[in-house]
Amino acid sequence: MKDLFNFATIYVRRCNWKDMALVKVCLCALGILLGLSIPKHNKKRSFIIAGIVFALSYVYLMLKFIKIIMQENQECKSFH
Repeated sequence: MKDLFNFATIYVRRCNWKDMALVKVCLCALGILLGLSIPKHNKKRSFIIAGIVFALSYVYLMLKFIKIIMQENQECKSFH
C-alpha cells in the first residue's frame, strides 16, 4: 500500500493541469453514476453527506491554493 501512495505521488508530480482536469472529469462522471444508482429513499441523506464532504474539501483546497498564491507573490516581490 505504501508503494501505491508513492507511485500516486510520482504520477501527480508528472501530471500537468490538463491531466488533472481529466482526472476530475472522470471522478465527476463516476460521482454522477453513483448518484444515479442511489435508491430514492436515501437520496436526501446522500445529498447532505456529499454537500458536507464537498464543502470541507473545497475549503481545504482553496486555503492551500491561496497560501501558494501568497507565497509565490512574496517570492515575485522579493526578486523585483
